[in-house]
Amino acid sequence: MRRLVPYMALVLVLAELVLILVSWLLSAALPNSGVRSMLSGEGIRWFMGHFGTILATPILSWLILAAIAIGCLKCCGLFPHPMRFNYRERRAFLIGGGVLLVCVVSLLLLTVVPHAVLVSATGGYFPSPFSYSLIPFLSFSICAFSIVYGLIAGTFQTLRDVYDSLLYGIRWAAPCVLFYILFIQFYESLRFVFG
Repeated sequence: MRRLVPYMALVLVLAELVLILVSWLLSAALPNSGVRSMLSGEGIRWFMGHFGTILATPILSWLILAAIAIGCLKCCGLFPHPMRFNYRERRAFLIGGGVLLVCVVSLLLLTVVPHAVLVSATGGYFPSPFSYSLIPFLSFSICAFSIVYGLIAGTFQTLRDVYDSLLYGIRWAAPCVLFYILFIQFYESLRFVFG
């Protein structure tokens, strides 16, 4: 999969360039078709002016938060030997599990009790603040468990180790973030040209 991502990114860049040229040709050849050119003043203003708002979607932030959580979980030392724990690792797992339990209980208190804060005005869960905060909450919970486990088990010796584990996930997911940026820009360009 890692070898395929650069080629898929190249295909998206080339598709964007082809779309720019095709939109220009179609808008010139068929002016009443409703196709908007990306090389017109309107198209250039749209491309330059909306680039940031196109990228600023919850999906990108969820991708980054999930990557941070996965990186922290991979670096905490839990997965090289998940079934063979020594005393220190067992204690770390139990205390980390306690942290996860606190996270789950707090989520339940924010969603299940009457007049809960994270449910919608109609009492539903989807869409609601609960559904919008689910990925960030899960990412935070995984990071909290991983950091507690790593500190108690001795995998994380310093604050620098914790910080590096958080950055590991971002480095690991960087190709996915770039692919997402190219994909969402191409998708929104298609919507602009033909929408």
